[in-house]
Amino acid sequence: MSAPERPLLDVGRIIKAHGLKGQVIVDFWSDRGERREPGSRFDTPQGVLTLRSAAAHQDRYLVWFEEITTREAAEAARGTLLRAPKLDVEDEDVIWIDELFGASVVDAHGVDHGVVVDVEANPASDLLVLDSGALIPLTFVVAVRANVLIEVDVPEGLFE
Repeated sequence: MSAPERPLLDVGRIIKAHGLKGQVIVDFWSDRGERREPGSRFDTPQGVLTLRSAAAHQDRYLVWFEEITTREAAEAARGTLLRAPKLDVEDEDVIWIDELFGASVVDAHGVDHGVVVDVEANPASDLLVLDSGALIPLTFVVAVRANVLIEVDVPEGLFE
C-alpha cells in the first residue's frame, strides 16, 4: 500500500525570463526557505521543475531550473504556476493559508462573523476576507482548527 498523496499548494509563479541562459524571475508566495533550496521540485502544467539555484532579486527571486536551459524556454515558462506539497513542519506558530479557507471566524465573545473565502496579501499583515465582506488582519488570529474554526481577538470597533 502506497502513502496517500499530499495535496499540492500554489507556492509561486514564474514572472518572466532573465538573461540568455534560462534564468527566470519567480514570485514565491511561500516564506518558507525550504521552497528555494536546490533540489526543490515544483509541479506545473508542463511537468515537474527542479530548482537548481535561487537568489533574492529585488522583492522576488532569480531562479535556475534544471529543465529550463535557454532564453526561449524561459520565455515559454512565463506565467507558469508552481505547485508543491505542503511541508512537514511542526511549528505551532505557523498559520498555513490553506487551513483558513472555509473556516468560521469567531471573536472572543463567541460572535460568529462569517466564513473565510479568501486571504488577501497586505504589507502589514495578510487579511482574512470573510463572506460577510469583513477584513481581519492575521495578526488578530489566536487559534485555528484547520478549515473549521478561527478564533480572533480583535480591537473594539473592527466589525463596525
